[in-house]
Amino acid sequence: MNYVRVLIVGGLVAALPAWGVYAPIPEQEQGKEWTVTIRGDISHDDNIFGSQSGEISSTVYEVSPKVAFNASVTDQTFLSAYYQLTVDHYTNRPGDKTLDSHEFMARLAHAFSSATTLDVSDIYSIVKNPESLLSGIPINTDQSYKRNEFNGRFTTSVAPQFGITPKFRSVIYRYDNSSLASDLDRTENLFGLEGSYDVLPEMKAVIEYRHEDVSYRTGGSNKDKNTDFLIGGFDYSVAKKLTATGRLGYQWRHRDHERDTSTPYVETSLKYDYARGSYFSAGYVYTLEETSNVDLYTDVKVNRFFANVQHAITPLIVASASVTYEPSVLQGRRGLPNRDEDTTRVGLALSYLLDKNWVLIVHYDYDNVDSEDLSRGQNRTRFGAGATYAF
Repeated sequence: MNYVRVLIVGGLVAALPAWGVYAPIPEQEQGKEWTVTIRGDISHDDNIFGSQSGEISSTVYEVSPKVAFNASVTDQTFLSAYYQLTVDHYTNRPGDKTLDSHEFMARLAHAFSSATTLDVSDIYSIVKNPESLLSGIPINTDQSYKRNEFNGRFTTSVAPQFGITPKFRSVIYRYDNSSLASDLDRTENLFGLEGSYDVLPEMKAVIEYRHEDVSYRTGGSNKDKNTDFLIGGFDYSVAKKLTATGRLGYQWRHRDHERDTSTPYVETSLKYDYARGSYFSAGYVYTLEETSNVDLYTDVKVNRFFANVQHAITPLIVASASVTYEPSVLQGRRGLPNRDEDTTRVGLALSYLLDKNWVLIVHYDYDNVDSEDLSRGQNRTRFGAGATYAF
């Protein structure tokens, strides 16, 4: 887990995996239209390829400038965009030692009225140094990829207490390595229609239908699948500082030329803002997701437990931690066994606001994959320090 995420993931507790949500504007970007930030970092990574054996360790130097724009272009329309370049240099790495990654984001939010809004966003990433490497892939394999994610959401009220929200998400993956591209290039489209009812001013009941299509670029006749979801739940502001969400339902998955399956679907989360600049969040998700070894497995049943805490030690010093634990089951293809797999990720960070422009940070990240498929196990530790300057 990248240390930057440790600082913000708790603030996105409502961002359950089925849908991307639009992240709040970072604090250093608030109150002005244009912001330029430059982040520098030095760290040590003891397993740069996330390998099961033959680990390679290296010191990593990183420079990452970012240009962001946030503004209300009219009284009813908000526009946000950024471009971020990340350059990583490894002192010990086979092949290219300097890698450049790029990310572009654009978001448009428009209020037609107080009850009707449209929110669309697109993020395009060119990733040369993946944060979470693919389990079971041979050592030194180039796992660079391109990813585009589009999200759209239209919300309106059909009656004083009733709301309806059609939504759509499309994610496209394209890997640079020809072998990985043949296996993993795909498009994931998710359509949803949500209805809500305000039971109380602080509580909303929700029912939702979703349909997901996963279409692989090659070999799709053996890998493609589609899933229907029927989900109910609630969004509840328990108190001024405590919010909770819950979703419970069922999903029916059809796999092309493989066994179909059905399984429960669960999303739960809560967030408690216990002091100024301090909060605790936690949640649980149970669902089906894609796997990196499509030759042996159709997909993976994921149990995901997560907890995040951010604590303002002083107004200028903030400590944060994030833990994710995933006891999962790899779903074997016809004639092949299922395999248990446990993934643990821990992130710790301590930041110091030196002044209105400078933030200093030290960070630690630990990833561990323990799998019955021995080729997929991995252990990885990263720690370092950096600074961000905004102007």
